[in-house]
Amino acid sequence: MFAVMKTGGKQYRVQAGDVLRVEKLAAEAGETIQFNEILLLGGESPVVGTPRVEGAAVQAEVIDQIRGEKVINFVKRRRKHGSQRTKGHRQYLTLVRVTEILASGADASGVRAALGAGSVPAAAKAEAPAAAPKKRAAPKKTEDKAEAAPKKAPAKKAAKAADKE
Repeated sequence: MFAVMKTGGKQYRVQAGDVLRVEKLAAEAGETIQFNEILLLGGESPVVGTPRVEGAAVQAEVIDQIRGEKVINFVKRRRKHGSQRTKGHRQYLTLVRVTEILASGADASGVRAALGAGSVPAAAKAEAPAAAPKKRAAPKKTEDKAEAAPKKAPAKKAAKAADKE
């Protein structure tokens, strides 16, 4: 049996035992996760989803969090502009091993759904400590300080006026 699943904006054809490099998922190494976006189940009697197959899932074990090969982007402007620029990028990836393909009963399996690293579930946000260090309020200027420190500009003007006379 095989399945076509969708994760990270890409589609993968998987079987039990396959090892995949997918876009980074919010999961630790050794954790079991479940992909719920199944587009097609293949085998003796194929099932095509509209757009997804209800109740189907692919369970996988996270092997490791890795980074892909470096992609180098070199830009050179031609003619009289002698400018060049090199940029490099290494994509964050998650290495997973497919353990099981479920044709039905994915909701009752109790395995955590695979979520991208950018999406944090609401439960995790509620558990996060919301106590941030508070900034101290600036002290208010009082009239006493304003009166105690005379302005320097009038004193200079008075001195210049005295020198001219």
